[in-house]
Amino acid sequence: SDDGKLSFDEFKAYFADGVLSGEELQELFCTIDTHNTDNLDTEELCDYFSKYLGEYENVLSVLEDLNITILKAMDKTKKDYQEASSLEQFVTRFLLKETLNQLQSLQSSLECAMETTEEQTRQERKDPIKPEVLSVQWPGKRVARRLQRNNSLSSNNPYSSTGWIEEDSQWVIQINRLQKLIDRLEKKDLKLEPLEEEVLEENARSHIMIVQHQMSVIEEKVAEFRLALKQYLESASAQGGCLHVSVQKLPSNFHFIVYEFWENSNAWNSHLQMNYSKAFQRSNVDFLETPELITTMLVPGKY
Repeated sequence: SDDGKLSFDEFKAYFADGVLSGEELQELFCTIDTHNTDNLDTEELCDYFSKYLGEYENVLSVLEDLNITILKAMDKTKKDYQEASSLEQFVTRFLLKETLNQLQSLQSSLECAMETTEEQTRQERKDPIKPEVLSVQWPGKRVARRLQRNNSLSSNNPYSSTGWIEEDSQWVIQINRLQKLIDRLEKKDLKLEPLEEEVLEENARSHIMIVQHQMSVIEEKVAEFRLALKQYLESASAQGGCLHVSVQKLPSNFHFIVYEFWENSNAWNSHLQMNYSKAFQRSNVDFLETPELITTMLVPGKY
């Protein structure tokens, strides 16, 4: 609440990890609260966690330097981008994208490590303590990323934050309509509408690429497959050309269906060349009973 200290409710909302129970979180809170004020201040938090940093002291130090370096680069981008030549602007966009890809690769590795340690802890815990689950709802990642990227550029940028939100809203509407169409096709109750001629607007997006993956997973490999799939979906959804990804699991067996919506075929082809995509395809060799079945379909961009 911006008062410089954490109450237990604030502490629990931030630190609950789905493993520790409410009682264990309360015990941890009291351990850190050496001043016995029923609130945690910055000094108490630093004193507690500094005892356990180990190798992460160097990691956090490097991240602090990295944060400062990136902010300096963003500030220079904000000042110089609009006055730069087309070639210089292209190089800047490439460097921004490459930096983002590198950071996302690190994030994926960390998330995989977090999930592995949490799962191992859950398996090792033999006591039937109910874990405390975080109830805070975080904003959508893609919108937040777009707003952050927008704010790093000039305030005169024609793609204002409002414009990004409106564009996302339109894509959500479009995706929902396409999802309904897929549902109707799967239920075999499609009714064709009378033919209507479509006139494309100037500069309108031509076609959206819809991709369907069908994967039959080996029963003993389901847990490993889920981790690999989660990492793949998060990496794919973070790509600029990705509109939407979703996954379905058939109840009768270990069969998964993944749907991906891409702005165009070029975005899909670029996605296939990314390291995370290649890594997922390689891992499926060990996870799947039969080769993955991929179906693609192009639909009008203005559907």
